[in-house]
Amino acid sequence: MVQNDDQMKISILSSGSTGNVTYIETPQRKVLVDAGLSGKKIEGLMQSIGRDMTDVDDLLVTHEHTDHIKSVGILARRYPQLNVYANQPTWDAMLPTIGKVPVAQQHIFEMGALKSFADLDIQSFGVSHDAAAPQFYEFQHNGKTFVILTDTGYVSERLSAQISDADAYLFECNHDVEMLRMGMYPWPLKQRILGDKGHLSNEAGADGLMDVIGNRTKNVFLGHRSLHNNMKELCHLTVASMLKQHDFGVGHDFNLYDTEPDAALPLLSL
Repeated sequence: MVQNDDQMKISILSSGSTGNVTYIETPQRKVLVDAGLSGKKIEGLMQSIGRDMTDVDDLLVTHEHTDHIKSVGILARRYPQLNVYANQPTWDAMLPTIGKVPVAQQHIFEMGALKSFADLDIQSFGVSHDAAAPQFYEFQHNGKTFVILTDTGYVSERLSAQISDADAYLFECNHDVEMLRMGMYPWPLKQRILGDKGHLSNEAGADGLMDVIGNRTKNVFLGHRSLHNNMKELCHLTVASMLKQHDFGVGHDFNLYDTEPDAALPLLSL
């Protein structure tokens, strides 16, 4: 019973091109990663999983794009207990757009640093994306690990080795390449998305997952799906098919979940 009470729990509150918020909790710490929706929407999503923003200790920011920081300032001003963490270039890039954040709530989380938050250890790592200094996070508690990796144009061998064999992943599968090429976006934007500092396609996401999934991996969440250049069914089918073709036990060794842009997934204990 004690072991069950000492689990890390996660919920993908929102993931997609329109907004991103992830919730992680341990017995001693409650953390949000990004705040890419309105404050009211985030409060509602928290309530939908039986949690309240007044209990959240920390807000970790990955980079300054609007779908990740929309209500960072609003939440900081509304909840004085909330400590906001980002690296210095990200702070410099987002402060002009998020409004005043009390100095006491501003904290630096350097890229590549490992920080301990009570019973939760968090490792940051850099990614290849067209932002000031984009970084994502690996969460460690009680022998369990959860990795968030979205908003990157590619996954290097070095990064794959660093984040391999986690218990759970939130992993980017942003677009279907043909839908993007045939879609409404202007060509420069298409080039940006397809480039090394853009986003992972469904196929590239599957390739990246094959490099990191290990024996410990039990849960994989497909994240940051484009509203215009992807479909949930297509994303899931592409990734599942590629993994199965390479003898990965989808549905047996691990579960493959779809995330939603406007609905929280139930709390999952790792």
